[in-house]
Amino acid sequence: LFLYSSQGTMMDNRFATALVIACVLSLISTIYMAASIGTDFWYEYHTLSPAENVTENGKSIWEEFVSEEADEKTYTDALFRCNGTVGLWRRCITVPKNSHWYSPPENDMTTNCISFSLSDQFMEKYIEPGNHNSGTDLNRTYLWRLQFLLPFVSLGLMCFGALIGLCACACRSLYPAIATGVLHFLAGLCTLGLVGCYVAGIELLHKKLPLPDDVRGEFGWSFCLACVSAPLQFMAAALFIWAARTNRREFTLLKAYRVA
Repeated sequence: LFLYSSQGTMMDNRFATALVIACVLSLISTIYMAASIGTDFWYEYHTLSPAENVTENGKSIWEEFVSEEADEKTYTDALFRCNGTVGLWRRCITVPKNSHWYSPPENDMTTNCISFSLSDQFMEKYIEPGNHNSGTDLNRTYLWRLQFLLPFVSLGLMCFGALIGLCACACRSLYPAIATGVLHFLAGLCTLGLVGCYVAGIELLHKKLPLPDDVRGEFGWSFCLACVSAPLQFMAAALFIWAARTNRREFTLLKAYRVA
């Protein structure tokens, strides 16, 4: 079986198979990236006794957590004490459904979340979290901003690459697939940069605010989806570029043979 390009040359099954696999990898990586951005399990804190921690202070922890004036130290302490999870857009803690100072600890827990506002995403980080007079921590500030921007750049590049691929199909030409491959490669770099920025930001934060002895932190499945998305983007890019360049080279050789 053969596919024909607009130049009237034949494209054999190798290139067709490579393009199909590249498209599938691209679709999967896009789904993984979108799911990663939209979920709240980039980093998880596991506390031994979250119910008791919340009951000790009644509703004060939750009120401070959702307050518009809550600084980085305030909500991070709440994350430590209440089985918190952090995403790119939201932070969540697990609390009893009815937490009162006069009530015994409850086993019936619920997860409550609050979104980071756009101003929160670009807010300066301080050398001492929570202390506005300690000066700006430039490393953590720019790492936080990059981890917010890079996933959207990555998705945008993949969508633009898909649009070029559709145009190539409409023109019945394989050569524009090189541009699609390059865009997927750049998207993979952005995703890889996102993962690196997030890991570095978490490590720097925990140096400033060490984890309590009874709290364990670990990267969640949302973070893992982003980690998987990057190699998928690189593999798709390699297949797109290989198929386009090899098909173009064979077309050139075939044309020279016909002229000869």
